[in-house]
This record gives sequence, structure tokens and C-alpha cells, in this order.
Amino acid sequence: MLFRFREFPVYKKAKEFRRLVKNLLKKFPSSERFLLIDQIDRAVNSICLNIAEGSNRNTGKDKAHFLNLSLTSLEEVIAGFDLAIDDHYITQGDMNIILQTGEELGKQLIGFARSLIRSNS
Repeated sequence: MLFRFREFPVYKKAKEFRRLVKNLLKKFPSSERFLLIDQIDRAVNSICLNIAEGSNRNTGKDKAHFLNLSLTSLEEVIAGFDLAIDDHYITQGDMNIILQTGEELGKQLIGFARSLIRSNS
């Protein structure tokens, strides 16, 4: 079935995280438009896009590889927000929400990848 990734709970969670990130990026100063905003934006989009790209790979190991790429993009988003809080672009409350939602997404990515590898063994 094509586009089955659209039904994956982890994909839905990634889209929810993306919406949250996009809303918080609006708080950044325009001077960051071609710097930190773009970097975080590319990384958060990569999370969703790698889930989709890996969904039709032939092996569980191959699929898990793309979930790992999503996880590394998630780490990049969190690092970007660490910089943003240092520069006072967001509040600690905003950061807490990003961390909580990001951790939930990360756990889903890791769990899904592990299940794919186990089922392929």
C-alpha cells in the first residue's frame, strides 16, 4: 500500500511536533531568518520526510535506518532550541514543551525502529 506512513502514530506525532516548532519559530527575530530558523525548519521537516522515505524500504533494518535519521534530526531541533533559549528567543516554558513533546516523539521513533529490527531477525 502506498503512503502507509500517513497512518503511523510516529508520523502523526512528528507532524504535531512540526506544528509546535513552526509556531515557536515565529517568536524568533527576523535576523535569524537565514540562520537558526532555517536550520531548525529543515531539521523538523526532515523528521517527517525520513519517516515517509523509509516506509517503503524492503527490510526492517532499512526502514529503521530512516527512523534513525529522523531521530538525529530531532536531536538537531532540540539543539537549535537550546541555542534559542540561550539567546532569549523563547521562554523556559516553551522549551519545556519542546523537550516533552520531543522526548515523546523520540521514544516513538526508537520503539518503532527496534520493533522493525526485531521483526526482521
